Amino acid sequence: MKPIVILLAASLLLPGQNLVLRRANVIDGVSAEPIRNTTVIVRDGKIAVIGAGEAPPGAMEIDLEGKWLLPGFVDAHVHIRDLEMARRALRFGTTTARSMGVSHFVDAGLRDLHRGGMTDIPEILAAGYHVRPNPAEELYYNFPTLADLIRGVSGTQNVRRVVKANLDRGVNVIKILATERAGLPETDPRKRTFSDEELSAAVDEAKSRNIPVAAHAHGNEGAFAAVRAGVHSIEHGTYLSEETLNLMKEKGTFFVPTMAIVRDLLEPGGDYDNAGLLIRARHMYPRIRETVANAKRLGVKIAGATDTSYDTRSVVRMQQEVAELVSAGLGTMEAIQAATSVSAQCLGVASRTGSIRPGLEADLVVVERDPLRDVASLQDVLLVINNGRIAINRLRW
Repeated sequence: MKPIVILLAASLLLPGQNLVLRRANVIDGVSAEPIRNTTVIVRDGKIAVIGAGEAPPGAMEIDLEGKWLLPGFVDAHVHIRDLEMARRALRFGTTTARSMGVSHFVDAGLRDLHRGGMTDIPEILAAGYHVRPNPAEELYYNFPTLADLIRGVSGTQNVRRVVKANLDRGVNVIKILATERAGLPETDPRKRTFSDEELSAAVDEAKSRNIPVAAHAHGNEGAFAAVRAGVHSIEHGTYLSEETLNLMKEKGTFFVPTMAIVRDLLEPGGDYDNAGLLIRARHMYPRIRETVANAKRLGVKIAGATDTSYDTRSVVRMQQEVAELVSAGLGTMEAIQAATSVSAQCLGVASRTGSIRPGLEADLVVVERDPLRDVASLQDVLLVINNGRIAINRLRW
């Protein structure tokens, strides 16, 4: 008998209620091939069964009618600054996100709201403030004791002070700028910002609390120094050499290329709309494509990310990043894994989310058509399940 389809808003799904998703084609985020026409049972917010199984008493049953079930996207690099941005990210299927720099520890607050039971936003991992030579002015409002650094952060002890300030606020990751930014016309993305000793000091201070360091680095010299210092990931990495990529492979350093946001620099509107940046992107975009292709060839772990805030201007989503990775030479399944299970590994949450396996959190998305045939079908998200609760349901709209 075909199960009755019941459509309820997230607020009506009672705590502990179970879900049964029938006739699903499952891309689990880790396997090379999909699992076709199967059942996924969610119990108490976690995946309990993949395959044949009896529906628990009182379960909500949804017949997916051959639609495609995937892990929720794990966005490894965002700048979400408020609840509405977080909710917008979830509406597009991002169920976990790593904040890479916002003021006043908003990201830590969003993280704690989610931990407290707010399931209409993604899980957030917080970085607090960038560690950079000229931090955001707001840093000094939060830490008046750092006022002597307002003219600039330099020297190993001062780098440690800024790292420690973030650590004392309970961040999940430290972000350090190893090169200047690409998204400001007056900066040079190839230019180094910190010395070898300063980068090593940041990593060492973070390691004292078992916290990883992510290095923003477009230029190769800064990136190589950051990898040698022991950072956990390289963000952007536009101009990475084969030598640097080989060192990343050797050390297990993740590569978070954020290709789609570089593409955004080339187009009107979106997060960036500046003539100088458009000119810059004309040489950056071919290089990041080349770097991603080389990283794949050398076996470097590639994680998906948007580098967006999910604000009202943004046009970049994880679906675009998956498509960009495919265009650079990753197989579609590889690109989906980069945006789910590999990204979850990068964030250190793969034991909880990022793939569809028994025992993991039920963070799931549904799309109508086979994304392995047409990657663009990922953009049409019909159902989002976050921590086992239905956040978005467009199956009958």
